[in-house]
Amino acid sequence: MKNSIAERVGDFLKRYPPFNLIKPTLLFDIASQVTITYLEKGNTIFQKGDTSHEFIYVVRDGGIGIHYDNGGIHDILNIHDKGDIFGLQPLISKDPYQVTATANEESIVYSIPVDIFQRVTDNNAKIQKYLITVFASNIDAPYSAEIAGKIFVDYLPNQAQDLVNFQTANYTKNPITCDEDSTVQRAAIKMSLHKIGCIIVVDKSKNPVGIITNSDIKNKIATGLFPINTAVNKIMSSPVITGKKGLTVAEGQLLMIKNTIGHLCITKDGTVNTKLVGVLTHHDVLTSLGNSPTVILKEIKRAKRTRRLRSARLKANVLLKRYLEQNIPISHSIKIISQVNDAITTRAIELAIKKMDAPPPVLFSWLSLGSQGRHEQLLFTDQDNAIVFENVNESTYQDTKSYFLKLGQLVTSALNKVGFEYCEADMMASNPAWCKSLSEWQTQFKHWILKPDEKAILLSSIFFDYNCVYGDKMLISSLTNTIYDTLAETSLFFKFLGRDAVKSPSPLGFFRQFLIEKTGEQKELFNIKSRAVMPLVDAGRLLVLSKQVRDVNNTAERFEKLAELEPENKELYNSCSYAFKALLKFKTKQGLQNGDSGKLIDLETLNKEEKLKLRRCFKPIQEVQEVLKIRFDLKNFI
Repeated sequence: MKNSIAERVGDFLKRYPPFNLIKPTLLFDIASQVTITYLEKGNTIFQKGDTSHEFIYVVRDGGIGIHYDNGGIHDILNIHDKGDIFGLQPLISKDPYQVTATANEESIVYSIPVDIFQRVTDNNAKIQKYLITVFASNIDAPYSAEIAGKIFVDYLPNQAQDLVNFQTANYTKNPITCDEDSTVQRAAIKMSLHKIGCIIVVDKSKNPVGIITNSDIKNKIATGLFPINTAVNKIMSSPVITGKKGLTVAEGQLLMIKNTIGHLCITKDGTVNTKLVGVLTHHDVLTSLGNSPTVILKEIKRAKRTRRLRSARLKANVLLKRYLEQNIPISHSIKIISQVNDAITTRAIELAIKKMDAPPPVLFSWLSLGSQGRHEQLLFTDQDNAIVFENVNESTYQDTKSYFLKLGQLVTSALNKVGFEYCEADMMASNPAWCKSLSEWQTQFKHWILKPDEKAILLSSIFFDYNCVYGDKMLISSLTNTIYDTLAETSLFFKFLGRDAVKSPSPLGFFRQFLIEKTGEQKELFNIKSRAVMPLVDAGRLLVLSKQVRDVNNTAERFEKLAELEPENKELYNSCSYAFKALLKFKTKQGLQNGDSGKLIDLETLNKEEKLKLRRCFKPIQEVQEVLKIRFDLKNFI
């Protein structure tokens, strides 16, 4: 007799990873053991501190929020949608849960027994690699670093800095060796002839028993601690650390980090009791990673030409695509790509200064504005930047400004060659209007704030999202002080900003249809940037400015800070933060897929689930706009 329920469960599971990697007969074994649970909004599946369940979970319908609470810190780490797998801790540890899982809306969840899941998947390498990625995606918050180190140390080498590529390590075959009774002199001659940095000491069965490196010879022989004719077994490092044939880059890097070594002996079975077949070095790992953040940043710092900067930025795009494919949290991607963008800008400035006839005549700061200033620029977009230079005497002002305008032209030209288009509105440091002394900028911001109009609001909204990428930070600190002192003198400016923040209503129409563009080249397309992303950017900026919050420019982080300052609105602000990250991730995926900025979406190309995820992000937009209307009394001002 057929088990129709199990068949329906199996048909659902096979559409989503990692179940799509399981053979149908084995998947049916899992599906037949699934428990189906209906949850009302607010129902809890497990709480922080609960003993680990004997199940892992998959969302059938609805959404499950993953929350973290500790000492007053509350954050929504993720909201799992249809087909997402969560609650994986029982697969790796019997420790209590570190997070809480709660239904974000009416939901149906499949509970899968851990024992049968492990039995079916233990020998499936692809599934194990997928689960490692999912484990990594659950430790994005900074306060989880300690937890991550404890739970995931067996899976990933260094989650906070980089998520490695799970490819087979490319190690050196047929390594150079010497016998145990060889002298250090003979070993050193071999190393010199083969131009290698280490030699493996083997026994009569060719099993590895020790390793000698250039450092050993420098520290133990050249210093006189041992004579040159000492037997190698007197100075070698032993026992050696070994790995098996076919190990991944991640596994190799992990062993190196755990044991503080730069060379790993590869043997037939991964132990010292079998024949040596290769050596994996730290250099091999870096070469295999190729476009890891560490390697990309080093390439940027060493770049002598603009084309090398472009090459590094293109590698960052490949890295970004990989992160999205592996479902790595978008906040991790933002941090990495923002570091790359800032490093490219810094290097472009350094190279431009070398091309100038003289060093900068006075202190200056280079500001990135707009999305880069907020650390939200994931794809190639146009430039927004400015220069602030130290106040000078009237007699030297023109020469000083001319110097920085020329510098601005060199830098913006270099960034354009890297792939960042010129700003159509010319809001760049090469424009005299955006290259000013500190006192001029202070006067400019005072005018924008105290005498607001349409143009002032447009310009100031861009310039309020600034980040000092290069130069003297004290200049920017003085500018910031002026801005906040001036903001305290007026409420009218906030009304103008508020009017701007609510001008784009909820992206859904009366019948929950997406509001698409009606005319022009964008006709029938959904503008995710203007209708969804920017309303949250504008709302977050206005609220933190009104609260006199400094040094928090990223939109998601702004809402998270607001959640701390206004506990009564915590749920709304956390929802805004999550919605913004989800929208930015969606926009970035579209941009990489279509080779553009991702702001315009053909809704016909989206499936039902993608549309559902988008709609879920729109409710916080409507709710936060209502807050703005009430708080800044915009009803009669719009």
